[in-house]
Amino acid sequence: MAEQGAKRKLAAILSADAVGYSRLMGVDEQATVHTLTAARAVFKDVITQHTGRVVDTAGDSVLAEFGSVVEAVQGAVEVQRELADRNAEVPPSAGWSFASGST
Repeated sequence: MAEQGAKRKLAAILSADAVGYSRLMGVDEQATVHTLTAARAVFKDVITQHTGRVVDTAGDSVLAEFGSVVEAVQGAVEVQRELADRNAEVPPSAGWSFASGST
């Protein structure tokens, strides 16, 4: 039974984790940290533009909350496109992608 006076809230959650992060850290730790920092900036900017908020960035992951499923999906797609554009400028072995989802 729901606690009396409890607030309910609908939210869409975006969770993303860097693919191959451990491998990239083994190859070049300094470059990997730099790239992760840049990727997090992309996430933060895009999530904010889509009326979301970053909840946590533990390790190589990003967790964000949106009040709208549409905004969450559009934001996730935009982040993937931006990171793909950035990856076009680096060798395939140094490329980044994030496995993401929204619920």
